[in-house]
Amino acid sequence: MGWEHAITDYIRFLRFEKSLAENSVSAYVRDVKVLKSFAEDSLGKRPESLNADDISLFLEFVQEKGYNHRSQARILSGVKGFYKYMMVEEVIDVDPTELVEGPKMTRKLPEFLSIEEIDLLIASFDLSKPEGQRNRAIIETLYSCGLRVSELVNLKITNLFFNDELIKVLGKGDKERLVPIGKKAIKEINLYFHDRNLLKKINKKSENILFLNRNGGKLTREMIFLIVKKAAQEAGIKKAISPHTLRHSFATHLVEGGADIRVVQEMLGHESILTTEIYTHLDRQYLKETILMYHPRREKG
Repeated sequence: MGWEHAITDYIRFLRFEKSLAENSVSAYVRDVKVLKSFAEDSLGKRPESLNADDISLFLEFVQEKGYNHRSQARILSGVKGFYKYMMVEEVIDVDPTELVEGPKMTRKLPEFLSIEEIDLLIASFDLSKPEGQRNRAIIETLYSCGLRVSELVNLKITNLFFNDELIKVLGKGDKERLVPIGKKAIKEINLYFHDRNLLKKINKKSENILFLNRNGGKLTREMIFLIVKKAAQEAGIKKAISPHTLRHSFATHLVEGGADIRVVQEMLGHESILTTEIYTHLDRQYLKETILMYHPRREKG
């Protein structure tokens, strides 16, 4: 099987059998194409011919190309996924990536905001401007519900269940989940509805989309990034933040407040609990005090 044939079949598998979103499919395939270039140019081998030594050589090649540890680990993960697929399809009998280990990773904790900084961010908007209330509602919704940017821009009016204080979100892989929404976010969205109703025209395709641009169309991901960046600047927040910072702040504040990690996992829409565990960077002094108070080996005086 040649590389092009194998990659085409893999794309079909990711789309239709794994039901992955296009962004995820592109990311997986991009990593495999890095291996394809190396295998063809340096080894002259087809995908089913590679062995563990070849994969190790490939990782050395990736390292020499200047990829950082995180990128190296991501590429290896993508390649491992490709060869698991090859095993499932019985194209190969031995997985060449099975015993290959990637670089040791130290998990970098994403930036997050304090509750006071969140309040500053939300208070930074000039409500006399046409987009002021909309942008305030966007920030409040991102933080109150822990949404991904893609989930926010695709949020539908018919998926708002304010009487039950819930919203329905379409997450990764087109998987739906219900997320609680607080009274403050509900208030800001209801205030925004007044401005939304004043738009001269709403595109037919966007009639059910909650947050719209001034032309009545769906907001882009890039626009949400700009809104957050500008709000941080206006609020005098020096941290390098993005919309995901609000999602991380949402999860961090829940965990620090005592929420069960599996409940947080459900609200974030994470398939694996391991993904959610990065949000458990609780204050070290709090952890120390907890251990000293409750551990059976604590020093008793």
